[in-house]
Amino acid sequence: MKCEGKKLFHLDVDLLNGSIFKSLVIFAIPLLISNIFQQLYNTVDTMIVGHFLGDVSLAAIGACTSIYDLLVGFALGIGNGLAIVTARSFGSKDETLLKKSVASSIIIGIVVSLVITIIGSIILFPLLEMLKTPTEIIQEAYHYILIITLFIIVMFAYNLCAGLMRAIGNSIMPLVFLVVSSCLNIVLDLLFITQFNMGIKGAAVATVISQGVSVVLCIIYILKKTQILLPSQKHFEIDKELYKELLGQGFSMGLMSCIVSAGSVILQYGINGLGYLTIAGHTATRKLYMFFNMPFIAMSLAISTFVSQNKGAHQYKRIRVAMKIAYIYDVILAIFVSIVLLLFAKDFIKLISGSNEAIVLSNGSLYLVIVGPFYAVLGVLMQTRYALQGLGKKMLPLISSVIEFVGKIIFVLVFIPQFQYMAVIFCEPVIWCVMTIQLVYSFYTNEYIKSC
Repeated sequence: MKCEGKKLFHLDVDLLNGSIFKSLVIFAIPLLISNIFQQLYNTVDTMIVGHFLGDVSLAAIGACTSIYDLLVGFALGIGNGLAIVTARSFGSKDETLLKKSVASSIIIGIVVSLVITIIGSIILFPLLEMLKTPTEIIQEAYHYILIITLFIIVMFAYNLCAGLMRAIGNSIMPLVFLVVSSCLNIVLDLLFITQFNMGIKGAAVATVISQGVSVVLCIIYILKKTQILLPSQKHFEIDKELYKELLGQGFSMGLMSCIVSAGSVILQYGINGLGYLTIAGHTATRKLYMFFNMPFIAMSLAISTFVSQNKGAHQYKRIRVAMKIAYIYDVILAIFVSIVLLLFAKDFIKLISGSNEAIVLSNGSLYLVIVGPFYAVLGVLMQTRYALQGLGKKMLPLISSVIEFVGKIIFVLVFIPQFQYMAVIFCEPVIWCVMTIQLVYSFYTNEYIKSC
């Protein structure tokens, strides 16, 4: 059964027709706000832990952040990859294929989440030891990351639901549900840490409960308002070709995230050798780095859905124009971010960390000031990577991830021992430049884009 070309619900954004700039902006704004609130999960944890539990507990969260990204990033990468297939089905107006892709995505997501939970629970503490996590923070770091890992399926469920709604052009409702759960997270953080004296474990429990609420809200909304995303029993029948496409797309993005996060684990190994105050400062810095990265991530997610839908509709000229718009957006926004960080970086670090230590404040602010201009490069990198995924190119983004992984190994082994935290600062910007060259070349030599 073919679905009609009309919009399915008044909150959907038409990415297949009309002004490209307008549709990208309208679609990206809710994504930006969603990303900001999603980042609040971890940032509020960091602020409350830093202010109420001190530098040692703050460093504990920082020491396990890269492991968290490694485990969860794989599951979330798979979720985003699965949603790309759904968006492509929507663009081609094939409702039956769309429902089958949703049904298959649910099965794949459950299995992958359970496997990651089991493996993660076994290897967490040995991995922290292998990374030479300081003895004064290793127990706290383990308790925090263990709770998060045991409930990876909750995080995957939200991101899959949100991804499926975005696939049909609805980026607003995932935002609404995330705002509710983020506010709940703040309340629970304060309650568990300051009133129940649960320590760092309270921050983890608050995060899981809050995300669980967002999952329930997403499911209720899909059941009532987006019937096109509801598969029936017949849609769960195994379609080998569809599973092959879903697994290929999902695992390529999951593996890409995993490789990137593995590189971050290796980088964390180098940072751990610089002392817990440096770890604490870097923890606060990365939270701020992620906040300022949100507008670039939002455009990347918008580009992913835009390219996937227009690929399904064979509208490749719209894809090319959209990428030019995105690149201009990156440069203008990076200039603005750089100015803000140059003026207020140290104040931001003090606000997030709650620390007065000179090392924490100086290292953190220096990192932000230097990295600021490179956001333009990072934006181009992410949007081109997601565009290639939307076109169905699975290997090219993986190559960029391997470049990042190898680059971080080189910095940890060669440059960080010699140049200390300054090498940590320049590690990613240098690698981003190399990755961007490879990705942009791959995109514009693609047969679909080159021919239009």
